[in-house]
Amino acid sequence: MAKGRVKMRDHGAESSLHWRRTLVAFVGIVLLMGVLFTNLYHLQVNEHQDYQTRSNDNRIKVVPIAPTRGLIYDRNGVLLAENRPIYSLEITPEQAGDLEQAVARLTDLLGLEPELGQRFFDDVRRQRRFNPVVLVSRLTEEQVALFSINQHKFPGASIEAYLKRFYPYGDTFTHVLGYMAKINDRDVERLRTENKLANYAATRDIGKLGVERYYEDLLHGQVGFQEVEVNNRGRVIRTLKYQPPVPGSDIYLNIDIRLQQRAQQLLAGKRGAVVMMTPRDGRVLALMSNPSYDPNLFVHGISGPDYRALLENPNRPLINRASQGIYAPASTVKPMLSVMGLNEGAITPATRYFGGPYFQIPNTSRKFRDWRRWGHGWMDVYRAIEISADTFFYDLAYRLGIDTLHDYMSRFGFGQASGIDLHEEASGIMPSRSWKQARHKQPWYQGDTISVGIGQGYWTATPLQLARATSIMVDHGDTVHPRLLHGIAIDGEKVEMPISHGDPIVLRQESYWDVGLAGMYRVIHGSEGTARKAFANTPYQAAGKSGTAQVFSLAENQQYDHENTQEHLRDNALFVAYAPFEDPQVVVSVVLENVGGGSTHAAPVARAMLDAYLLPDPPPAEEAATDE
Repeated sequence: MAKGRVKMRDHGAESSLHWRRTLVAFVGIVLLMGVLFTNLYHLQVNEHQDYQTRSNDNRIKVVPIAPTRGLIYDRNGVLLAENRPIYSLEITPEQAGDLEQAVARLTDLLGLEPELGQRFFDDVRRQRRFNPVVLVSRLTEEQVALFSINQHKFPGASIEAYLKRFYPYGDTFTHVLGYMAKINDRDVERLRTENKLANYAATRDIGKLGVERYYEDLLHGQVGFQEVEVNNRGRVIRTLKYQPPVPGSDIYLNIDIRLQQRAQQLLAGKRGAVVMMTPRDGRVLALMSNPSYDPNLFVHGISGPDYRALLENPNRPLINRASQGIYAPASTVKPMLSVMGLNEGAITPATRYFGGPYFQIPNTSRKFRDWRRWGHGWMDVYRAIEISADTFFYDLAYRLGIDTLHDYMSRFGFGQASGIDLHEEASGIMPSRSWKQARHKQPWYQGDTISVGIGQGYWTATPLQLARATSIMVDHGDTVHPRLLHGIAIDGEKVEMPISHGDPIVLRQESYWDVGLAGMYRVIHGSEGTARKAFANTPYQAAGKSGTAQVFSLAENQQYDHENTQEHLRDNALFVAYAPFEDPQVVVSVVLENVGGGSTHAAPVARAMLDAYLLPDPPPAEEAATDE
C-alpha cells in the first residue's frame, strides 16, 4: 500500500441511511399526529358533553339566600320577637392595599378591641383575598357614622346590613320564646339527620330554646338561591338566575303581654313561677319564671364571663321553673284526692272524720303530724279541703293505697309531660311501687303512701302540671293540653290552632267533681278558709287551694322553725286558683321557693293575677296592696 493513500466516502450508503432515517421520522410524525388528532376527536366530540358540564360547573355557582325569619306576636298582636338590621364592617383584602395598616387605622378610628384584628387576620387566611371578611359584626350608630365620614380613606372596606333577632321585652319572655343563636356542630348534625341541612345553607342562626326552637320549621322559611357566573378566579361576573327565598311564617301566641308583665312584677325579688291558662281550651296566657335573663345576650354570641355568671348564679336563671321546676305539690292536690276517694267509695260527702294532732298507722309507733299541732276535730270532706287537714288525707291515702293514688293522679297529668309546645319540660314524679324499686332498689312501704297522701314524699310536679290538673278539676275531667301557639299568619290572615284533648276522666257520679270544687270555694270564702284573708273583698267569686311544701324532712318530734332555718331549706309556698267560680274562665298556679306558707305568700300573688285578668284596671291602692 502506498504511503498517504486517502479513504473515499461512500455517498451512496450515506444517502440510503439518510432516506431511511427520514422515512422513520416521517412515519413517527404521522403516527404522533394520528394519536393527537384521535385524542382531539375524543375530547372534542366523544367527551364534549362531559367537559361542557364541567366547564359550566366551574363557571356557574349557586349562591344560597337566607329567608327572613317569621315574627312572633302575643295574642293581641304585640310584637315579641322581631328582626332588626345590624351593621357589620367588612374588608376585601385584595382591594385594601396595606391590610395591616388599614386594620390598625380602623381599630384606632372606631375604638375597636385588639382581639378583633387578630380574629380578622385568622379569617383572612382561610378565605380568598377577593372575598370580603368581617372585621366587626355589630357596629353602633356612632361607629357607622364615623366610618361613613372616613370611608374614602379605606379602600376595600364597606358596611353591610344583616337581619338579627331582637327581643324588645328582654327577660320578660325568655322562658317562653327562648332565643336564637349561632348554628353549632350539634345543630348541624341534627339538621343532617332530619334531612334539613340544605335549607340552612345560608342561615347562620337557629332557635335554641322555647318557642323559637319548637316552631323552628314554621319560623325559618325556605332558602332561596341565585345562579351567578364567575371567572377563573372565582369572582362574580353576573347573575344568571334568581329564586327568592320564602319567608318564615309569623306566629301568634296565647300569651297576653299584660298578664305576663304582671306576673313578672309579682315575682320580682323572688324565685318561683306563675302559670295562667284558660281551663276549657288550654290556652296559656302567662308563663313566667323568675329570675330570668336577657335572651339578646345569646343572639350575637354571649361572652365567656357573662355565660359563666349565668351558670354559676345560685338562683339558676337558666331553668324554666314554670315547666322544669320540680316541687312537692303539697296540699294543692287535696281536691283531686277527694274526688278519688269519693269515686272509690272510701268517703262520701257526708263522711265524718275526727282529726287529731297526728295520724298513726295501726300497730306502728310512727306519728304523721298535722300542720296544726292540736288537730282540727270533726270534719267532713268540704271542711277537710277548706282547712287543709292533713290527718283526713293521711287516713284516705292509707285506706286506698299507693296503687290507687298512682292510677288516679296519673290521669290528672302528674308524672308525665303536659303536652305543651315546649321542649323544655320536666315530667315530675308520680311514685309507684315499680318506680321506687327501679329508682331506689327498695320495696314500697305504707309510710311512703301516707306522705304521698298530702302531696309530699316522693311526689313532685311542675307549676304547669298543677295548672293543668286544676283545669281538669274545673272541666269535670276534660284533659285539655296546654298550648302556647294561638295561630299562624297565612296570606295575611291569622289561622287559629285547634284545641288538643286527651282521654277524659269519667267518674261514677258527676257530682263528685262539685264536691271537690265546693271545698276549693270554701278555701277562699269559708269562715276557716286558709286563703280567706288574701282574697278578702274580691268583687268576684273564686276558688283555690293553698299548699306548703317541706324542702327537707323533719324528725318525728322536730318542729319547723322558719326564722332559724337556712333560706334554701325553708318551705315552698304554692297556690292554685280559678275564677269566676260559677263560670270558670281562667286558672292560675303559683310556686314561690323558700318563702314559707302558701296561703300567706302564694295566695296574694294568685289573687293579683286573677285581678289582672278579671279587673284590667284595678285602683292604685289595691294594686300596691297585692305587691306586698
